[in-house]
Amino acid sequence: MTITLSSEITAQVVGLITGTTGVNSLLSTLTSTGGMPISPINVPQVRAQNVAPDIADQANVMQYPAINVYCEKISNNLVEKFRTFSGVVQVVIEVRHSQDRLDGLQDRLDNYADAVMQVLNANRGDWGDGMFYGGAYQVAFGATRHGGTNFMQVAKITFEIGVSRS
Repeated sequence: MTITLSSEITAQVVGLITGTTGVNSLLSTLTSTGGMPISPINVPQVRAQNVAPDIADQANVMQYPAINVYCEKISNNLVEKFRTFSGVVQVVIEVRHSQDRLDGLQDRLDNYADAVMQVLNANRGDWGDGMFYGGAYQVAFGATRHGGTNFMQVAKITFEIGVSRS
């Protein structure tokens, strides 16, 4: 059941990001510093996969920005005693941006991360099938390092989905 739950929630989050009210619908309103346009995210750039950036660069021809969605932790706390699963699923959305120059890298990553946070804010509440998102999340910005097209930076957005199933 936990493997199915992980895959199901990950697929639902990918659907929220790539849907009609997803990240691309919000990117058009955001602009990076200098007035430079922000590239939209294509569906192949959003993956349900937990893979390190350096391995992804070696294994695939990566397109940036890239968004990886994965389940990081499942906790069956048995809050409701007679349920098979009653707990939380911790989900991570990693936004990776890479470009050949340092100038504007942080600003563009901030815009992509902000769009993802707006998608989460717009989808608070009941997700159906015993899943509920309360609206809380944490964002951690990593340091710029070598990778991708030259320089890469990652924003890691972590949140929990409450799950109650028989």
